[in-house]
Order: sequence, then structure tokens, then C-alpha cells
Amino acid sequence: MQEITLPVQTVEKVIGLEEVESTHNLAKELAEQGEAANTMVLACCQTNGRGRFERTFSAQEGGIYFTLILRPAATGRMDSLYVHTAQAVSEALGALFEIKTKVKTPNDILAWDAKTHSWKKLGGVLIEASAPETGNNWLLVGVGINVNNPLPASIRKTAVSLKQLLGQNIMKEVVLEDVLEHFWRHYAQWEAFSR
Repeated sequence: MQEITLPVQTVEKVIGLEEVESTHNLAKELAEQGEAANTMVLACCQTNGRGRFERTFSAQEGGIYFTLILRPAATGRMDSLYVHTAQAVSEALGALFEIKTKVKTPNDILAWDAKTHSWKKLGGVLIEASAPETGNNWLLVGVGINVNNPLPASIRKTAVSLKQLLGQNIMKEVVLEDVLEHFWRHYAQWEAFSR
């Protein structure tokens, strides 16, 4: 059997912001204006973070919030990309910190909180694609991870941060690098089988 090597991409440009309403909304504007593939919009905090079904969420300073602008040849099979992306984040966090993680289909990353003996939301994924008829094909992959950020009282029973799980501040740069490395491998697989 012949071994197949898939090309793994990387981030080509980073637009880093202290604060933004939503990395996803800004990335969408930029994509529609023709921003290049593999551009990442990264923010320290979001004032109006956006999830699936236009749900908003807390995105205070200390978390990781980014959206990648991609331009694949085909933008079909979004359900499969949700799974690939969430799995990449889950695998990266589980391996990096030796914690139990899993994906709650389609887009939530959960971690086992031994203190409460329950699975809690550690992060999430948001994916959006342009309409094919526009001729300006883009694909947005947004990721939010609770790292050192404080969580509002309203979600403390169902969400957790890495800092809470591990009892110490976490270097976000290390987390981001590892998550992206896992993502690009999963994305290469998705892209190869989506054509």
C-alpha cells in the first residue's frame, strides 16, 4: 500500500487585537473584502463573542479566541469540518495537559472536572462558509478556549477553564501553537476528502 502525504498548511498572517466585538464577524468582513487565505484574526477578548445559532458568549481576557480565513477548493461537508476541528482542539488540549477531553457533537469541547465529577465545556468551534454563487469562496473556522479567563457565575456549573482544571496560569501561546498544529493536520485530511 502506498503512503500518502497530505500537505499541511500554516497561518500566513495574524491580525492581533486587544479587543474586538467578534473575531468571526471581523474575519467575515475581511474575507468578503478579499483577505488572503490562512489569515488569522486573534483577540485577547471579545465584547460580543458569537457561537452557533447566533448565540453570544462570555469571552473575557485570558481565553484564546481566533478565527481563520480559509479558501479551500470546495466548501462542502461542513458537518465533517466541525467534527475535524473540534477533535483537533480536544486532542491538542488532552495531550498537552494530560486531561480527559471529548467532543460533544458537533462543536463543543468538553473536559472532565474531577472536582465536580462532571464534563464541562472548555471550548467551542464555529464554522461558516460563503455562498457558492458569490464567486468569492471563503471558509471561516472560529475557535474559543477557556484558558485563564474568569467565567461568569451563570455558566460555572457547565463550563470550566484550563486554569481551574490545573490550578495554575497557563501560557496561552503554547496552547495556541499546539491547537493550530493539530488543526492543520485535521484540516489537510478534511480538504483531501472533501473534493
